[in-house]
Amino acid sequence: MRDSVNKGKPGDLDLEKYKPVSGSHDYIEDLSRVGTNESQRWLNVGIDVSENNRAATFIQKDNSVVYSCAKTEGLEMMSIGDALKKHDWLEGYMWQLLSPDKDQFTSRSNQMPYNGYFIHSAPGAKITRPIQSCLYMAEEGSIQNIHNIIIAEEDSEMHIITGCASAHHGMSGLHLGVSEFYVKKGAVVHFTMIHDWGEKADVRPRTAVHVEEGGVIVSNYISLHPVGSLEMYPKTILDGEGAVARFNSILVATNDSWLDVGSRVLLNEPGTRAEIISRGITAGGTIIARGEMVGKVAGCKGHLECKGLILNEGLMHAIPELKGYVPGVDMSHEAAVGKIDQREIEYLMARGLDEDEAVSTIVRGFLSVNIEGLPPALAAEIDRAVTETQEDMM
Repeated sequence: MRDSVNKGKPGDLDLEKYKPVSGSHDYIEDLSRVGTNESQRWLNVGIDVSENNRAATFIQKDNSVVYSCAKTEGLEMMSIGDALKKHDWLEGYMWQLLSPDKDQFTSRSNQMPYNGYFIHSAPGAKITRPIQSCLYMAEEGSIQNIHNIIIAEEDSEMHIITGCASAHHGMSGLHLGVSEFYVKKGAVVHFTMIHDWGEKADVRPRTAVHVEEGGVIVSNYISLHPVGSLEMYPKTILDGEGAVARFNSILVATNDSWLDVGSRVLLNEPGTRAEIISRGITAGGTIIARGEMVGKVAGCKGHLECKGLILNEGLMHAIPELKGYVPGVDMSHEAAVGKIDQREIEYLMARGLDEDEAVSTIVRGFLSVNIEGLPPALAAEIDRAVTETQEDMM
């Protein structure tokens, strides 16, 4: 078997093989005129062009912002370029949580022309409807360069859905996505990201989150379809008493897909809490599931859980890490990697299912992680995607 562990590692990814986007795309005045193929690709990652029950919509195609509209009082959503022109103070948030020198991807991102979205909730604003954004790659072999800034002011609340996809499953390209989140005192942000890039795409998101006193970040990441290589390891800094971070991920690696996905949380104040939950299935690809919690003060609490299922020849590598620096930290982890228990299959077969149905039921249950705070429509969409994925693997 080819050593898929080395496939797509940052040191092995030659950035020179990708080209800048050759042109721009026209702005879309009316989303109802979007072609069926594109609208379906967007819907597969949670983006509804009808904008039903949506507080705002942002769509970027390659490096062109083709649609942006905010419909709710207390909410701003626009391209990062327009936001920098409108708000002089925004420059002070750029590259504050991430360094352009972090690695070759942030360095390249900083050197290239970029776009991306700016989302800003006013103090006390409760944005009850989801905010949707789509980052879509359409040009073969090109680089999409993104820099997003999300600011939740004090005591505000919002739910963001970011759907990322390429024009077709066989398309190659590189997505560089830098995102910086600022969750102010008492604010709550639910962020759900759904990826459907394609089997030749390389994806390198770089994300950092800063959470103040009493703030909450809930981040959900879902990747159920083939991808060439994906590497993401967001860092969250809990910098105020009672700040909370919860990370959920659902991963499937088929064929030669290579996924290196994890989360790192720094618990810097008393009463801070963190939870990292990961579910991964390899059906021929590689999943490296990382998680790290760093407890700096007494009275912080965290739990890390990583479970992997091997359905076909591949690699499932769980790397949980806990670091405590003082007495009084309370952190735990649980990791398990293995195959489906034959006794579970036999139990279901004894109740009338055939073997394939039994395995399918177990896989579906394994992937069905309860994700807090999802709107009903998106929860139904994820449930549908899990069902399709489970059927494809069977």
